[in-house]
Amino acid sequence: MRVLLPVAASTAAALALAALALLWAVRQSDEISTERQQRTTERSIRAIVGELAKQQEMVAVWNETVLELRKVPLDEKWLDANIGRWLHVTFGQDRTYILNARNEPVDVTIDGARAATEEFEKVRPSFEWLIQGLRGDAQSSHYGHSERPVDENYLTSGRAVHDAHLLELQGRPAAVSAMKIVPENDDIAQEPGSEFLLVSVRFLDGSFLRQLSQQNLIEGLRFSQVNEAGGGEVGVPLRSDEGNLIGYFIWRPELPGTTILRVISPSIAVVCVLIIGVMTLLARSLRRSMAKLRKAIAELRASEAQAHHLAFHDVLTGLPNRALFDDNLDRTLAGAGPEEPLAVLMLDLDRFKHVNDTLGHHAGDCVVREFGQRLFGLLRGSDIIARLGGDEFAIVLTGITGRDDVETICARILDAVRQPFDVAGRQAFVGVSIGVALAPDAGSERIDLMRKADIALYQAKAEGRDAYRIFTAVMDETVKVRSMIEEELRAALVTGNDLRLFYQPQVDVGGQSITGLEALVRWNHPTRGMIAPNQFIPIAEETGLISPLGEWVLRQACLASKRWPDLTIAVNLSPVQFRSGDLAQRLIGIVSETGADPRRVEFEITESLLLDDSDLSRSVLKMLRQEGFKIALDDFGTGYSSLSYLRRFEVDKIKIDRSFVRHLGEQNESVAIVTAIVSLCRAMGLTVTAEGVETEDQKTFLSQTGCNEMQGFLFSRALPEEQITDLLGGLGNMLSVQGTAMPALSVSHSDQGTSRARKALA
Repeated sequence: MRVLLPVAASTAAALALAALALLWAVRQSDEISTERQQRTTERSIRAIVGELAKQQEMVAVWNETVLELRKVPLDEKWLDANIGRWLHVTFGQDRTYILNARNEPVDVTIDGARAATEEFEKVRPSFEWLIQGLRGDAQSSHYGHSERPVDENYLTSGRAVHDAHLLELQGRPAAVSAMKIVPENDDIAQEPGSEFLLVSVRFLDGSFLRQLSQQNLIEGLRFSQVNEAGGGEVGVPLRSDEGNLIGYFIWRPELPGTTILRVISPSIAVVCVLIIGVMTLLARSLRRSMAKLRKAIAELRASEAQAHHLAFHDVLTGLPNRALFDDNLDRTLAGAGPEEPLAVLMLDLDRFKHVNDTLGHHAGDCVVREFGQRLFGLLRGSDIIARLGGDEFAIVLTGITGRDDVETICARILDAVRQPFDVAGRQAFVGVSIGVALAPDAGSERIDLMRKADIALYQAKAEGRDAYRIFTAVMDETVKVRSMIEEELRAALVTGNDLRLFYQPQVDVGGQSITGLEALVRWNHPTRGMIAPNQFIPIAEETGLISPLGEWVLRQACLASKRWPDLTIAVNLSPVQFRSGDLAQRLIGIVSETGADPRRVEFEITESLLLDDSDLSRSVLKMLRQEGFKIALDDFGTGYSSLSYLRRFEVDKIKIDRSFVRHLGEQNESVAIVTAIVSLCRAMGLTVTAEGVETEDQKTFLSQTGCNEMQGFLFSRALPEEQITDLLGGLGNMLSVQGTAMPALSVSHSDQGTSRARKALA
């Protein structure tokens, strides 16, 4: 109680102060809002008096008005169209009176309609002093000499003479302005005292109040001669310029503070009740705490043990997690003798993402859980097994005699994983890739062994998955080289100095005319020399550098293409580039920026992109074709191409892979495949290009079969830009541009190199 009573008193005082502060803030907010609305109403009412005079000046200071009023009889249609009815329709003036020099009414308009002149006599007493003062009778002026000059003019024009006031007219509040009708310049002579007068009236109730209410969001604004404000309303007195009370403007003010209080009051009440309830429960809990102290201590110890277990074990499989695995491996390495071998295995499930995508993440959890159980059943009690996260596992094998024991266990693991996994009545099939690092051969430090096991795991995945690989020094060197290539390629992309584009001609079926060029990137490393594309292109794809590299190639090819406006420039696109949602926009932007013709740019894609068959890839290709670009399917026949893919993706050209062209005349299978591809493409209206043409026999067969274009060393190897220019210009013993036949260039096949393992930019 010594604790609870001060806490309860402090809480009650805090709640009371908070309530008082809230009520004060609500009241202040309401008062400020009411004052703002009152000021807005008063300003609007006072402003209408000045506005009347400004409106009158448009017709009262006008040569045409003076001339029309001198006519006998008056042109009533003109007066309606330009004064009475016009002022009502345009500015909402309720009444207008035109008086002659004898102050007799000659035209009366009430609510936009012509009225009898006798109507003026009903209101003459209210205007008499205003008219006489404007005529120059100071004794009859409302203000007299001491307060206001008779001809005081509030307008910017020096010719307008008016007098405007707020007064009561026939029991209604009204803004009244009287103005002399005078010519706008001295072209028309007018005797002093002969001026007509224009008297305008705008009542401040009715339409004026509705307009004022709508413009300023004043709810329920009305006029009353007595202050009859009801509950929640306020009444503001309206006085004439003489100080006489005309009536009251009454409305229901916007009270934001009250509104907010009304909204949050239930929540505040609930909070207060909760606080009181919590205090009550706290009192009861403290009262019982002494009796339950021993039980609480026991539960705390059990909770600490459970938390310790959770901190070092995987929740899904119950296996040790990374933290416990690292600790156990450190202990094992510390206790192992210098000649005592052990193995660290890193495992990663293959096709696990496919299980998640097709059967759901619950199925993936089931596979991971059962995989952990299978591993646990295969190992001995002395071995260490852990789930590192996701579908990654790690194993430490101890007590082994050498490499043979490790290979035996890896084979057993592979066999166990290949058995189907039962998931909710369905079967899921996965594989596993295993990387192995042997100690002490590969090292004796945990971090080093796990890194090398990871490298071996990467090697297993790169070589087809569902296999194991044991770390060797060559793998480590390969990783270092790949890392170095990545770093140096990144620097080369920044400077662009070491990268160059070569272009290989594509010729017509006769082999005499160049129809296009394929842009191929080359990297001339300052110290390593020429690096083959199949060494750095895969690295660029894996590290994300393929996108900036591809855009650099496209930009350089487009700039060069302007030198050969009649040729098509082919640029390869990597499937990795299609993972970006804005690929089409970026490619279109580069071509537009360089000023190249999209109809002369051809993008080459590979069959792996068709196999993915994603909506994103189709939408990118569709957008590119709509912009005029051509799409070519490269290395056709080596993958999984089908007629349905060609229909869905709508390519323009098929390029027969060099592996089929190479064996023409040697293997009947290649002849049949090439013939079938050409027939299929001709039936679909597609252009056919054969790659890797090296002999006259191949050229003759392809020409007779119906190929449209050919490409290969028989015609020309890939050449730098300046040599392409010489080739097209007919220098030396080169090919000709379309139309002028010249002997084909005979080249050495030593430049052919290895076939491309992965088609991308080279």
